[in-house]
Amino acid sequence: MVVLMDKLIFETDAFSPDETSGSGAKLACEILNNSSLPRFVALRGDLGAGKTEFTRGFASVASPGSFVKSPTYALVNEYKKGKIPLFHFDIYRLSDEDDLYSTGYFDYLDRGICLVEWFQNIPECLPDSYFEVVIDKINDGAARHISVYLR
Repeated sequence: MVVLMDKLIFETDAFSPDETSGSGAKLACEILNNSSLPRFVALRGDLGAGKTEFTRGFASVASPGSFVKSPTYALVNEYKKGKIPLFHFDIYRLSDEDDLYSTGYFDYLDRGICLVEWFQNIPECLPDSYFEVVIDKINDGAARHISVYLR
């Protein structure tokens, strides 16, 4: 893995949920094996694109044995079965920094790895360095194109 700021790290096409989660597992391995990499992952994709499936794969490495579900109504799910806590946010319903503050978001940033769905709702609250994962539906929704960038 070549680490260059604002650069494409890897991309792949996923033709099944297992392949989508495999991309998450790949990124988790990279982050856990290199302490100099950011511990923040911003997930971008339409509803049903596979953001939570990507997170399941990530958690399979970072918090083995955790049952990952969408945090849509909880706003954040915590998984602590690994060496580093994993925090999975869904901020789809938030509209500003005040809403984000009420979730405790800022307290989580230095406590583990954060994966944030719908981060584009809070662009001013992103860390200086982070991974951006873009998941696009392709083949009429039958597959996904996954791009991972270091920002």
